[in-house]
Amino acid sequence: MKTTKFFIGFLFLGLSFVARAEKSPVLMTIDGQDVTKAEFEYIYRKNNTNNAIDKKTLDEYVELFKNFKLKVVEAQHRGLDTLPAFVNELRGYRTQLAKPYLTDVSLEDKLCREAYDRLKYDVEVSHILIKIKENPSSTDTLSAYQKALRARKRLLTEGFDKVAPDVSDDPSVAQNKGYLGFFTGGMLVYPFEKAMYELPVGQISQPVRTFYGYHVIKVHSRRPTRGQVQVSHIFKMVKEDASETDKAKAYKEIKEISARLKAGEEFEKIARLESDDSGSAGRGGELTWFGVGRMVREFEDAAFALTTKGQVSEPVKTAFGWHIIRLNDRRGLEPYEKKKPEILRAMQRDERSSMGRTVLVNRLKKEYNYQVNDRAMKEVTAFMMRTQYIDAQFVSKAEAAGLNKPLATYANKTLYQNDLINFIALTSPENSEAMLMLAEKMEPFIQDQILAYEDTQLENKYDEFRFLMQEYHDGILLFDVSNAEVWEKAAKDVEGLKSYFEQHRDQYAWATPHYKGRIVACKDAATAKTVKKLLKKLPADSVGSYLNTRVNNDSVKLVKTEVGIWKQGDNPVVDKYAFKAKKTQVTVDEEFPVVFVVGKMLKKGPEAYTDVRGAVTSDYQNELDRLWIEQLRAKYPIKVNQAVLKTIKE
Repeated sequence: MKTTKFFIGFLFLGLSFVARAEKSPVLMTIDGQDVTKAEFEYIYRKNNTNNAIDKKTLDEYVELFKNFKLKVVEAQHRGLDTLPAFVNELRGYRTQLAKPYLTDVSLEDKLCREAYDRLKYDVEVSHILIKIKENPSSTDTLSAYQKALRARKRLLTEGFDKVAPDVSDDPSVAQNKGYLGFFTGGMLVYPFEKAMYELPVGQISQPVRTFYGYHVIKVHSRRPTRGQVQVSHIFKMVKEDASETDKAKAYKEIKEISARLKAGEEFEKIARLESDDSGSAGRGGELTWFGVGRMVREFEDAAFALTTKGQVSEPVKTAFGWHIIRLNDRRGLEPYEKKKPEILRAMQRDERSSMGRTVLVNRLKKEYNYQVNDRAMKEVTAFMMRTQYIDAQFVSKAEAAGLNKPLATYANKTLYQNDLINFIALTSPENSEAMLMLAEKMEPFIQDQILAYEDTQLENKYDEFRFLMQEYHDGILLFDVSNAEVWEKAAKDVEGLKSYFEQHRDQYAWATPHYKGRIVACKDAATAKTVKKLLKKLPADSVGSYLNTRVNNDSVKLVKTEVGIWKQGDNPVVDKYAFKAKKTQVTVDEEFPVVFVVGKMLKKGPEAYTDVRGAVTSDYQNELDRLWIEQLRAKYPIKVNQAVLKTIKE
């Protein structure tokens, strides 16, 4: 099927968010619909750059643009722009296109670069965790915060070894006494990561709130990132409750394996036969790439201590048993542009996903003169204090309290008290504390409302967005109407194709003879003899199906064929047997060694349109398109403002 240079390739441009310029003059009118100079220039510059394969003069492009717009007008007259499929497709494009306009893109870039820069360093930390239960009350939150403050005060004089086991809710505190080890960017929840990278070495943080609760963090040291290693290991397990005899047995076995490796035995072979790690043994002990904080500390340190590919460690003891590690490869931090997509995906899963939105909303509040009615807000606050909890009667209580007054204004919009009440009811857990929900939900409510309004203004505020949406709109319609009127129509019009071919037969003439027929390869000479007889009797269009069902069967294949039209040089079999090129070397399939051709030599050109179907179909489509454009130009009036056209530069 043909495509068109105007149809969008569903790409997003590098958006510069250029605000709408002064009103552009009308360049042309098609069927009463205005096309501005700005819209035309946008399409013209985009499709007619110096890199364009088929660069047009301005006058040539004006004619192409007329044809393009005429087809769009015709599609609209046919009602194609009202069909559900079109409406849904355009809505989907708009949703995707609007996303970068509804956040602060510059902040997103800044956060992405910040995340990458943090990957350059590993940070050694300890922490104390004071958990907060899910959907806590304000009392719960305050109590946890005060407990974290008390823990910090003790840490300043007593240290983690004593304080962490006393107060931390981290399940591993009994083993590590709050010490977590080294981490790098992207491994921990964002507030924790932010604190550990901003905190000076040796300092203890104020309480840091995350999803889990409050953390008190100490940074012990920083170092340049170790990067990543890829290793193989041989493992002998030592269970936590193992007897001294079992421990000694495991140690003896790992020492014997170490000696065998030093004597030259193959690492992979021993790993497959001896390693207790069933997950990696089948791969010769090979593990996936890993970096800091992904393995237990003893294993990680031993792996990164290896400096040369192929180097093998001495036995290494961890809490799980004994390991012998071989370094296969190592790599540093990947370049920013390669790492950026991964960082952006990670940002969408944490608090950073909403930070750009918040910055934009704060800017829009000023732009749209956002104002809160303090008296109305006080009434809502008083209602929340009386209500205490969000229950099934929450909304009806608000209605009874008459909470329907204007709460806030921006641009030409008014938000009412009951709008906020309904938002809180829909987005709050059942029986949650009303005042806490008011504090948490007020800003998200305002953000949703302002961004929803901003979404409706994008076409008015940004020329680039408006032009892209127009391009999507027209491109979809152009595709649909052209498919119905030209591409699909031509493909199905057998009589039209035949007629067009007969009228223009000369333009499809070949410079050299072509052989039209079938290459046949048989299992043996007897099969070839049978097939030759059949080919003399069978109609050409039934040969393939007959051979596949009568000569071949599901278990035995005796013959295979290839249909085509070849000129000399296209296929060595045809060259040798049809064109009689004696010096041609033919390599036959050992399974089908008996080869021959059957068909005819076409010396003057194709005998039917099917011999050159692709070229004829393409030319016939062009002819249908030409005739269609003539009809459209006669059907819909076009007026061009020549004075405006003269102001457009090539």
